[in-house]
Amino acid sequence: MANAIAGIKIPDSKMAREATELVRDTESDLLFHHSTRVFLFGALTGERKKLKYDPELLYIGGMFHDMGITQKYRASQNRFEVDSANAAADFLRQHGISEQDVEIVWDAISLHTTPGIPPFKKPVVQLVTAGVEMDVLGFAYDEFTEEQRQQVVSAHPRALNFKEQIIDAFNEGMKHRPDSTFGTVNDDVLALKDPKFRRLNFCSIILGNAWVDDRHGGHTCNDPSHKHG
Repeated sequence: MANAIAGIKIPDSKMAREATELVRDTESDLLFHHSTRVFLFGALTGERKKLKYDPELLYIGGMFHDMGITQKYRASQNRFEVDSANAAADFLRQHGISEQDVEIVWDAISLHTTPGIPPFKKPVVQLVTAGVEMDVLGFAYDEFTEEQRQQVVSAHPRALNFKEQIIDAFNEGMKHRPDSTFGTVNDDVLALKDPKFRRLNFCSIILGNAWVDDRHGGHTCNDPSHKHG
């Protein structure tokens, strides 16, 4: 990889090189290039907003954020973001990174599909989500210069049908654990790809759960000696 892309230096520590190798060996070309673009667009956002962030932690966050949809890491019934975050945390601990920094990266990855929360978290958390939103959703597209976009995509190309391919990749990583998508943007993927998929409904769950609410505080009383006055 080039030393710097669109003015952003790719971290080159031993840990960063090993992360690159691991992700390269684990992810498809589609996901590897996407993950690197997420780092680059996240870093460019940080520069534009003048945020102070650790480039190496941002790099790990960007590179690992989709590991949970790969064949190696997707066996659980967790949300894929949790599997991705756990993979990154294990990797960071193996390199002696502090628990405080591990938690930042874990939050950055686990929250990257949860709109509305990352902007209020630490810069690395904000910027992983910003990178994902730019590369997948096109959010803030016009906040980047044409030159920046071209340099990033030249170094790490988007597939001609990237939009369809990334949805397919998400589906492959989640179709065996549909319940993990409840309450997230991820159920949009399964709703598109699987005609048999039925979304869980938040309000239906509230209204249909086992609680029997009464005026004595929302509990069921089976004691016949209790007088309802």
